[in-house]
Amino acid sequence: MTDLVRLTGALQGRADERLAVLVARLDDALADDPDLSFQVAAYRHGAPVLDAWGGPHLDERSLTVPYSVTKNIIGVVVGLLVERGELDLDERVAHYWPEFAAKGKAAVTVRQLLSHQAGLPQTSPGLTWDELLDHHAAAARLAEERPFWHPGSAFGYHAITIGNLADELVHRVTGRTLHELYEHDIRGPHDIDFFLGLPAEHEDRLVPLLPMVVPPSGGNPPAASALGPVVFALPDDVDLAHSPRSWRYGHPAGSGAGTARGIARLLAVGVTGVDGRPPLLSADTVAQIGQQQIRGYDEVLHQSDRAHAVVFQKPSQQLAFGGPRSFGHDGAMGALACVDPDTGIAFAWTIARGPWPGGADPRAVTLARDLGRLLSL
Repeated sequence: MTDLVRLTGALQGRADERLAVLVARLDDALADDPDLSFQVAAYRHGAPVLDAWGGPHLDERSLTVPYSVTKNIIGVVVGLLVERGELDLDERVAHYWPEFAAKGKAAVTVRQLLSHQAGLPQTSPGLTWDELLDHHAAAARLAEERPFWHPGSAFGYHAITIGNLADELVHRVTGRTLHELYEHDIRGPHDIDFFLGLPAEHEDRLVPLLPMVVPPSGGNPPAASALGPVVFALPDDVDLAHSPRSWRYGHPAGSGAGTARGIARLLAVGVTGVDGRPPLLSADTVAQIGQQQIRGYDEVLHQSDRAHAVVFQKPSQQLAFGGPRSFGHDGAMGALACVDPDTGIAFAWTIARGPWPGGADPRAVTLARDLGRLLSL
């Protein structure tokens, strides 16, 4: 980072000098809101171009649980198995996991399962946290379940269950859990400050997320589908971000713990390479996992413009974070991470208190898009 300019305003850290307008924007945001606290990081073609933080709640080393931004880990792990020829996106899930074929799921493909098309966002009765925070228990329940819709006829956000489904699939393919593969083949060798299962020696770095502030008007609560309340009817004894049981386990769909620097580095390691090393994934594998699989109405979230690649989200009206080949994932409390193979930008934003009503902080969406434009001039 020796070529980056040290920041001297409210925003601390370093940035490429071409990003002066973005730095000024973030300085102004910190001045306007004394409670605002965030980390922001970006790589371009594997080199850091932005590594900064500001506000009273987070510093350079702070770890947060970015909720569904954790799903970027699943996406990179799946990409690595595709790269190695161990996983075929067009193969039937039951080829790797025979029990999954039960109750009308024999023809479900890996790409359908991992793009929220399999109809398994919950079970009846619902899954418990004992099952969800287990490498096999929830997956066994899901394998026995009849889908809520005929697989491939619709899609709906498998907010939590995609983590259990992917973990079991990885185990059936490799004999290792998703956590083990991530730690030993990706995170550890590449010094990625984004953990799936937070080690005890890093717990003192974890900063609890703060509750969103509801507008004085009360805001407009999002409309719900018939299925949404069923999917999110989870027991209240565990909170993904605030329960030690959750982040010590590291649910692949929502309770990783990392810095913005570490999260951006994960995507850069996968897509562009860092530190002069080649990327984990070839351009062809990146194109496969980043290719849009579905777009339209989400049966769970009751939103009309949702789009998914393999695990990852694609840009949409609400998440216009990059060009047509970009992909990534946001989190319920404001975090966002994405990568654009066309510009070489890998970006991450974490925030202590996300804006109402949740989902990616609009500031982060705009920053991700503007980085590619400014650094391509």
